[in-house]
Amino acid sequence: MRLLFLLCGVVVITITCARPHLPPLSAEMANFINKANTTWMAGLNFHDVDISYVKGLCGTIMKGPRLPQVVHNVESIKLPDSFDPRKQWPNCPTIKQIRDQGSCGSCWAFGAVEAISDRLCIHTGGKISLEISAEDLLTCCDDCGMGCFGGFPSAAWEYWEKKGIVTGGLYGSKVGCRPYTIESCEHHINGTRPPCHSIEDTPKCVQQCIDGYSPSYPKDKYFGKRTYNIPSDQEQIMTELYKNGPVEAAFDVYEDFLLYKSGVYQHVTGQMLGGHAIKILGWGEENGTPYWLAANSWNSDWGDKGFFKIKRGNDECGIESEVVAGMPLN
Repeated sequence: MRLLFLLCGVVVITITCARPHLPPLSAEMANFINKANTTWMAGLNFHDVDISYVKGLCGTIMKGPRLPQVVHNVESIKLPDSFDPRKQWPNCPTIKQIRDQGSCGSCWAFGAVEAISDRLCIHTGGKISLEISAEDLLTCCDDCGMGCFGGFPSAAWEYWEKKGIVTGGLYGSKVGCRPYTIESCEHHINGTRPPCHSIEDTPKCVQQCIDGYSPSYPKDKYFGKRTYNIPSDQEQIMTELYKNGPVEAAFDVYEDFLLYKSGVYQHVTGQMLGGHAIKILGWGEENGTPYWLAANSWNSDWGDKGFFKIKRGNDECGIESEVVAGMPLN
């Protein structure tokens, strides 16, 4: 019996040793993924950055509060094999936009305001085309979590419905009532932006617009009519995207995701870093692998010009379990 126990121990140790522990953000990990002949290609996206910094960018608290669920009648709709809202609604420029959350775990806010901006345009036939402020949501929603240190996507959408969110563009843009105030840093390549060091404190909630902007802060707010979760079912999510536009989703980020360059991401190697929220736009299939098309908020230097594809239909990294959306009041 003791011999059997010892043999079992040897087997466990051998299996553990066989799985390589590769340094995150490294060429070694990228090479390992590319040699694995999986559905995607890896490369170096981050330059001279500590892994603890990237962990801080994953600012979504998973398995948080849920909104009421909306279930679509999928029998009555014929869904195409692929769907890209950038082509479906070409008069809505925010659908193509990639934002940058800077040194702040504000992904939960970015995924929300990106999809809200798109939906305002889509559901007004292009009459309202503007950028909803990540700054306003990040700094003023007390119930959303801890600002730059993490938040709940569902609470972000609920805040839009109850309190409203003003307009605001990218850092330094002077677009809208409250543009983003956290500077972009050079976490990807060795370029012109300042280097990234650590996650910044959440800016203060300033309930007024920048100088020279009109209308006033209270009059600049846009509201949601109703907000909801989508069931963890690919046809339900596809129907929501097809009928109403982009959604926010959250998933578990592993070390290998940081190295994504092209193809359809699925987890290959590396440890889990935290929860991350993004915008899902559409879907398709690449070389026989079904995918969701998504926009990240780590600048257009990351991944495929800021976008990525992730495997669809098997709840890859939990991507289909926490999908949230809403309809605009305006």
